[in-house]
Amino acid sequence: MRTTLLALALCPTILAPTPAGAAPLCDELWGERNAVYAEAGYCFRTPRGIRAFGNAGCRFDDIRDVPLSARDRQKVSAIVREEQRSGCRE
Repeated sequence: MRTTLLALALCPTILAPTPAGAAPLCDELWGERNAVYAEAGYCFRTPRGIRAFGNAGCRFDDIRDVPLSARDRQKVSAIVREEQRSGCRE
Protein backbone atom coordinates (compact mmCIF):
# COMPACT_ATOMS: atom_id res chain seq x y z
CA MET A 1 0.00 0.00 0.00
CA ARG A 2 2.80 2.43 0.82
CA THR A 3 4.28 1.83 -2.64
CA THR A 4 0.97 2.86 -4.19
CA LEU A 5 0.90 6.09 -2.21
CA LEU A 6 4.51 6.85 -3.08
CA ALA A 7 3.77 6.26 -6.75
CA LEU A 8 0.71 8.50 -6.53
CA ALA A 9 2.71 11.24 -4.86
CA LEU A 10 5.41 11.08 -7.52
CA CYS A 11 3.13 10.70 -10.51
CA PRO A 12 -0.58 11.08 -9.76
CA THR A 13 -1.58 9.89 -13.23
CA ILE A 14 0.26 6.59 -12.93
CA LEU A 15 -2.91 4.87 -11.76
CA ALA A 16 -5.86 6.06 -13.76
CA PRO A 17 -8.34 3.24 -13.21
CA THR A 18 -11.26 2.53 -15.42
CA PRO A 19 -14.54 2.04 -13.55
CA ALA A 20 -14.11 -1.74 -13.74
CA GLY A 21 -10.53 -1.51 -12.50
CA ALA A 22 -11.16 0.92 -9.66
CA ALA A 23 -12.29 -1.63 -7.06
CA PRO A 24 -8.85 -3.05 -6.14
CA LEU A 25 -7.36 0.43 -5.91
CA CYS A 26 -10.34 1.65 -3.88
CA ASP A 27 -9.97 -1.27 -1.47
CA GLU A 28 -6.28 -0.55 -1.06
CA LEU A 29 -6.88 3.15 -0.46
CA TRP A 30 -9.68 2.39 2.00
CA GLY A 31 -7.37 0.09 3.93
CA GLU A 32 -4.50 2.56 3.97
CA ARG A 33 -6.74 5.42 5.14
CA ASN A 34 -8.43 3.41 7.84
CA ALA A 35 -5.15 1.94 9.07
CA VAL A 36 -4.17 5.47 10.07
CA TYR A 37 -7.33 5.79 12.13
CA ALA A 38 -6.97 2.28 13.61
CA GLU A 39 -3.41 3.01 14.74
CA ALA A 40 -4.67 6.20 16.42
CA GLY A 41 -7.37 4.34 18.37
CA TYR A 42 -10.57 4.77 16.35
CA CYS A 43 -13.45 2.41 17.21
CA PHE A 44 -14.88 1.16 13.94
CA ARG A 45 -18.64 0.91 13.53
CA THR A 46 -19.04 -0.83 10.18
CA PRO A 47 -18.72 -4.59 9.81
CA ARG A 48 -16.02 -4.03 7.18
CA GLY A 49 -13.95 -1.84 9.50
CA ILE A 50 -14.35 -4.18 12.44
CA ARG A 51 -13.40 -7.21 10.30
CA ALA A 52 -10.33 -5.46 8.93
CA PHE A 53 -9.05 -3.76 12.08
CA GLY A 54 -11.06 -4.95 15.07
CA ASN A 55 -11.79 -2.68 18.00
CA ALA A 56 -9.45 -4.06 20.66
CA GLY A 57 -7.92 -1.14 22.49
CA CYS A 58 -9.90 1.47 20.59
CA ARG A 59 -10.52 4.74 22.41
CA PHE A 60 -12.43 7.09 20.11
CA ASP A 61 -16.01 6.56 18.93
CA ASP A 62 -16.13 9.75 16.87
CA ILE A 63 -13.62 9.99 14.04
CA ARG A 64 -13.40 13.75 14.64
CA ASP A 65 -11.97 13.05 18.10
CA VAL A 66 -9.11 10.87 16.83
CA PRO A 67 -5.84 12.71 17.48
CA LEU A 68 -3.81 12.63 14.28
CA SER A 69 -0.38 14.13 13.78
CA ALA A 70 0.05 16.70 11.04
CA ARG A 71 1.76 14.00 8.96
CA ASP A 72 -1.15 11.58 9.44
CA ARG A 73 -3.67 14.32 8.56
CA GLN A 74 -1.74 15.01 5.35
CA LYS A 75 -1.62 11.31 4.53
CA VAL A 76 -5.37 10.90 5.07
CA SER A 77 -6.07 14.01 2.97
CA ALA A 78 -3.93 12.67 0.12
CA ILE A 79 -5.71 9.32 0.26
CA VAL A 80 -9.15 10.96 0.30
CA ARG A 81 -8.22 13.07 -2.74
CA GLU A 82 -7.10 9.94 -4.59
CA GLU A 83 -10.27 8.10 -3.57
CA GLN A 84 -12.35 10.95 -4.95
CA ARG A 85 -10.30 11.17 -8.15
CA SER A 86 -10.65 7.42 -8.65
CA GLY A 87 -14.41 7.45 -8.00
CA CYS A 88 -14.09 5.49 -4.76
CA ARG A 89 -15.89 7.85 -2.42
CA GLU A 90 -19.54 8.69 -2.54
